[in-house]
Amino acid sequence: MTDHDGRADLEARGLAQGCTDPAGLAARLAEGPVTLYYGCDPTADSLHVGNLLGLLVLRRFQEAGHRPIALAGGATGMVGDPSGRSEERNLLDEATLAANVAAIKAQISRVVGPDVTLVDNRDWTGEVRLLDFLRDVGKHVTVNTMLGRESVKNRLASEHGISYTEFSYMLLQANDFRWLYEHAGCEMQVGGSDQWGNITLGIDLIRRTLARPAYGLTWPLLTRSDGTKFGKTSDG
Repeated sequence: MTDHDGRADLEARGLAQGCTDPAGLAARLAEGPVTLYYGCDPTADSLHVGNLLGLLVLRRFQEAGHRPIALAGGATGMVGDPSGRSEERNLLDEATLAANVAAIKAQISRVVGPDVTLVDNRDWTGEVRLLDFLRDVGKHVTVNTMLGRESVKNRLASEHGISYTEFSYMLLQANDFRWLYEHAGCEMQVGGSDQWGNITLGIDLIRRTLARPAYGLTWPLLTRSDGTKFGKTSDG
């Protein structure tokens, strides 16, 4: 690992908490530029300060010579990530989601810069047939693994439970990572610490379907004064 690989700078700033394969990532970064991505779901028409951490991480890697991809989750935003939430999200209509996607894309460009690659996961997910998704993605993930995710266990233990819709979210995010790996050469996903399970599931899917290594890096989750997750659809 060199001082110019991006990760050393993040560690110095306290923005590197978890890494799926520290030695492997260090060796890969030493070889040259890497393509990485960070995703934001359009659950509101503006990002929040927690998202700003992700965009600044992309910016830091970009300044170190790497290739950042910012993903606006037009597809995953229709489902809702259960991570850090005690109850089900309200599903937004398509017009609202489209307006939110446009709004956060503009914000992403202003923070990371015009050279960042902007993608919307609805472009490759929207027309996927259910049976194809179950065969191509669901076949490679055990229910045991999904039930072991902290966000799922917390919701199962709560009075609200979890719907099949939000339970399936992690499969969509894993498939995003695989699609970006296959079509954009994206080898790394970054996110808050609450995304660890989703990121590792994507890495495992890439390993099982593409037989290639991939990496994940997380930063400490930004929380409110009561210790709960700071999010777009939460108070505070």
